[in-house]
Amino acid sequence: MRKLYFIILFLVTSGGLLTCQAQSLVLKSKDTHIRYTGRINMTDEAAEFYWTGSSAVINFKGTGVSAVLQDERGENYFTIIVDGKVTNTLHLENAQKTYTLAEGLPDGNHSLELFKRTEWDKGKTTFVQFILDKGASILPAPPVKKRKIEFFGNSITCGYAVEDTTGQDRGSAPYENGYISYAAITARHYDAAYVATAKSGIGVLVSWFPLIMPEMYNRLDPTDPTSLWDFTKYTPDVVVINLFQNDSWIVKMPDNPQFKERFGTKPPEADQIVKAYREMVKNIRKKYPKAQILCILGSMDATKDGSPWPGYIEKAVASLSDKGIYTHMIPYKNTPGHPSAKEQQAMADDLIAFIDKNIKW
Repeated sequence: MRKLYFIILFLVTSGGLLTCQAQSLVLKSKDTHIRYTGRINMTDEAAEFYWTGSSAVINFKGTGVSAVLQDERGENYFTIIVDGKVTNTLHLENAQKTYTLAEGLPDGNHSLELFKRTEWDKGKTTFVQFILDKGASILPAPPVKKRKIEFFGNSITCGYAVEDTTGQDRGSAPYENGYISYAAITARHYDAAYVATAKSGIGVLVSWFPLIMPEMYNRLDPTDPTSLWDFTKYTPDVVVINLFQNDSWIVKMPDNPQFKERFGTKPPEADQIVKAYREMVKNIRKKYPKAQILCILGSMDATKDGSPWPGYIEKAVASLSDKGIYTHMIPYKNTPGHPSAKEQQAMADDLIAFIDKNIKW
């Protein structure tokens, strides 16, 4: 009788272990097996994604992964990358929901990245947890990448309209893809950690809305002027600034509301433009004293022949007398609208060639 009792106890216990082992594995947002990149706000319950390019990466052994997410407005899109290859695009709803990110994978070791491809004006995304399929196990978090890069930019950096192949240059969420912008392509080329502090329509002196880069560059939550980013959390080796395209248009539009707000009735003089750019770069340099800073412009019409805007940048940088700050102009693409996927790749190729020639990192 006693022997039978122990046999039954063993079977019950073993069954319990098997049941436990077969449960789905949940990784809450603060789990240290998750590697985040970007200006992400960590609350007690979730991680809040705002910016283009914000990402979460895990390594695991198993066949599939899901995630619990909630989008503020149901407008954001995410790219899913499994084992270094794009496998899916996820369009989020504004209700909290469990989304399948990957399924039916060969049972083995895998990496998965959740990459925000749309920008912050589409609303924030709340990431609650990853859920690994039954029988899966978590592996150590990916190591911190040796190289780090940060881009300060506008719609070009955000990948605005990059997937609109109709020629309509639509910047709505389905056609925006920061994953295939020149900036993200450049970062992947160097296997560098990537942060994009960028917003379509933004400028240095004036934007299409009441916010300019010198007012936004230091924010965690870009919609909240009191939400300040801790610059010690991410220290890039290389900083790329690609701004002035929007300024170049709006300074010629005296009836534009933001022109009136920023300048009154008279457009800024050249010295004022140079000073504004110089001060912005100085502020970024204060945050990143050891970074190599690339002040670039292109590939829209701010770099076409006869444009004064490359000269403004060159003059501003020369006045700083800083050997760690470079200028580089990407040629005008000479086509309508924002850069296409092919033109974004060409920009990346141009920038990579410049970095290879001039930057040691």
